Amino acid sequence: MSKTMTKTMTKKRTRSAADDYMELVRCFPLRPIRTRADYQLAAEILADLVGRADEGLTAGENDYADVLSRLVREYDQQHSSILKDLAAKGGVSPINALKYLIEEHGMNTIALGKLVGGSGQASMILNGKRELSKANIRTLAGHFNVSPALFL
Repeated sequence: MSKTMTKTMTKKRTRSAADDYMELVRCFPLRPIRTRADYQLAAEILADLVGRADEGLTAGENDYADVLSRLVREYDQQHSSILKDLAAKGGVSPINALKYLIEEHGMNTIALGKLVGGSGQASMILNGKRELSKANIRTLAGHFNVSPALFL
């Protein structure tokens, strides 16, 4: 991440939501992602925002992360073999993506449980009875080496 972006992200949260949002847009404009380099930067920024979500993001940062995740997901859908396979199997949802990745990595509920806080929690997530937390998303994105947007 650039020094400018890091500085922006670590400043005190005393600015308005519009200021936070526009500062992020100036660092990385919200427009369709067309190159792998732009995708890498967008994924890095999104991972940082998701990583800080538990500490609390401003309204502007939340809005920016929401739109950026949609742009990253759109790029993924056009360029990712994982998402193409998921679309062919009945749809791209965070849970379907997780199930696909578990299958591709030869994992079971117990192995997933080690990542998300127990096999009971893993089972509830896979059955749609519990949503993925921000911490789960960070852990899963890192473990499977995918964009956090896949699970949003």
